[in-house]
Amino acid sequence: MAKKISNISLSELRKFLVNFGCELKRIKGGHEHWAKTGLARPITFQTHIEPIPEFIMKNILRNLGISSKEFWDILDKK
Repeated sequence: MAKKISNISLSELRKFLVNFGCELKRIKGGHEHWAKTGLARPITFQTHIEPIPEFIMKNILRNLGISSKEFWDILDKK
């Protein structure tokens, strides 16, 4: 059974983004902005809401072009 992408902590999301090759570009107004070469838009999320809401995680994965299974594979890799 596949893991759900709800209840993802900020630290897990940051770990995933680093493992995926993204880098933190800036923190402004309670939002973190991450980028990677080849992405159409930066990945932005609020730093004062934890866990990350599921709809935000779905948008992040859609922007990166990966599935939730790939998300867990990358997160568990390191």
